[in-house]
Amino acid sequence: MAFRITTRDGWTRREFLLATLAGGALAVSGASLFRWLSLPYPYSQTFIGRVDSYGSDLRSIISLGLRELGVSSAEVKGKRILLKPNLVETHEGTDHINTHPLVVRGAVEAFLSLGAERVYVGEGPGHRRDTLDVLEESGLGEVLFEDRIPFINLNYEEGKTIPNQGRQTRLATLTFPKIFQEIDWIVSVAKLKTHHWTGATLSMKNLFGAMPGIYYGWPKNVLHQAGIHNSILDITATLQPHFAIVDGIVGMEGDGPIMGTPVSMGTIVMGRNLPAVDATCCRTMGIDPYKIRYLQKADGWLGPIHESSIQQRGELITAVQKPFSLVPTIPSHRGIRLL
Repeated sequence: MAFRITTRDGWTRREFLLATLAGGALAVSGASLFRWLSLPYPYSQTFIGRVDSYGSDLRSIISLGLRELGVSSAEVKGKRILLKPNLVETHEGTDHINTHPLVVRGAVEAFLSLGAERVYVGEGPGHRRDTLDVLEESGLGEVLFEDRIPFINLNYEEGKTIPNQGRQTRLATLTFPKIFQEIDWIVSVAKLKTHHWTGATLSMKNLFGAMPGIYYGWPKNVLHQAGIHNSILDITATLQPHFAIVDGIVGMEGDGPIMGTPVSMGTIVMGRNLPAVDATCCRTMGIDPYKIRYLQKADGWLGPIHESSIQQRGELITAVQKPFSLVPTIPSHRGIRLL
């Protein structure tokens, strides 16, 4: 049962969240999220922050990562930022399934402190049709309610169809929430997990939740049928998110992204380039990014994944590395271990 907490104005939390669902809530800014690719990515930077627990000062850690990666107030000031967390399923005591609400809060506070005009949170869960139920049960709804952060239900947003710039699947076009045209920055706030279809699910795979369920079904069946690895590449190439933050404070190993077991990593991984961030995450998990099909295909096109092409800021990979348990009977887990 969802908690019923009221505001000073007498609104319940669910009424507040419903009222902030974005259709029409944003004034058209003229900025477009869809940026076309022109050049390969020979070099990038990632940041690894060490975090003791979800009770740590996450705003300061994320702010440090932004500074280390050259994200300044001048770059963020006046921007409209959309944070896209990973919400899948909710069960009691399952911090390892979803992006933790306090990581989202820390990211909101970090971007606002740099002068962002507004920060929104948007998600379109793939497994359950009632997004607000997942939002409430995950604990994220309470955080957004307390902080007055608008939520966008990406599953039910009117879509805008544009050419598929990745061209890895047979899909000629992709349909994104129309509201994305009114956002300046989209940030994938993912979870550090293994995955039974792709080997690992990180900031790039997290973008499946940006695809509206009213067009792509549940659990985004159109994309599954088109091929998961190639769909990940097409979405990333066409959407071109600006930044990634991966919650690795408690990750998931084994049969992810739902049935695995928690593993304490004590990290947050950040960067401007999603393939580089995901390759770094894989290495912290003891996984070879070149054995993850979508990352291998992204290399040199959507971003660098070779370790020599990624400048590491913050903690060294070797200082936080912890080989994740893999399941030999799952095909995508076979042969992906770093040697």
